[in-house]
Amino acid sequence: MRRLILTFMLLLPAAVSAQEGRIAYSRSVQFDYELPEGMPEQMLEQFPRADVAQLLLFFTPTESIMVSAPEPEEQVAPGGERNRRLQGFAERMRRTSTSRSDQEELLGAYINFDTSIMAETRSFLGRTFLISQERPKLAWSLGTEQRQYLDFVVQKATTEHQGRSVEAWYTMQIPVPGGPGPYGGLPGMVLLVSIDDGHTVYAASDVELEGLRGYTISEPTAGEIVTPEEYEEIVAEKLAELETMRSSRGGDRRRPF
Repeated sequence: MRRLILTFMLLLPAAVSAQEGRIAYSRSVQFDYELPEGMPEQMLEQFPRADVAQLLLFFTPTESIMVSAPEPEEQVAPGGERNRRLQGFAERMRRTSTSRSDQEELLGAYINFDTSIMAETRSFLGRTFLISQERPKLAWSLGTEQRQYLDFVVQKATTEHQGRSVEAWYTMQIPVPGGPGPYGGLPGMVLLVSIDDGHTVYAASDVELEGLRGYTISEPTAGEIVTPEEYEEIVAEKLAELETMRSSRGGDRRRPF
């Protein structure tokens, strides 16, 4: 019995640290704007069709925060200047788009698992907003389908959120109800999320389970503080303005806030 107790005490620190760590995610959001008619097929193949961002999720058993990953040093690659021009053209197309996903970006998300408080930092048409609310209680349907992802066994779960279909893959090897953005509340950490059949995808690329390594999780304070209802009103109003301007002016300009 003494040996069993000693073994348990030796394993306890490892079990605790496995519930604290950092996960790197890649987020891909497909552009919804329409490309100009008559664009050469060769250019279409090289044209960026999605916005890709790198994110970091820091977590403990009681809270988590998702933030943007540090920008890597720019490297000059073959075709770099041409790619930059295509990226610039894509950005101009996105600025006149009336699609919410083209104009909105989730910059960060803090969640307290004990209080269910969620604070999101969102960018919309050049403005940064801080929205605090109760974490959505997603009605997950837990499936039995499993597969291997990275070094973890993940299990499938599905739900709907804000009228969109969501497919998530979580692992009970990390017993924390977290994940990217609001997509959590499952019996383990979410490593993969596909929204609307791949329109938006969060995919973990690296998992570290050795504690926070000096990082301190705290609720965000930057951004214009609004309620969820106020934010939705702003989004609806500005998208309607974009639609009106696109119809009357060809969508080449947008009115400032």
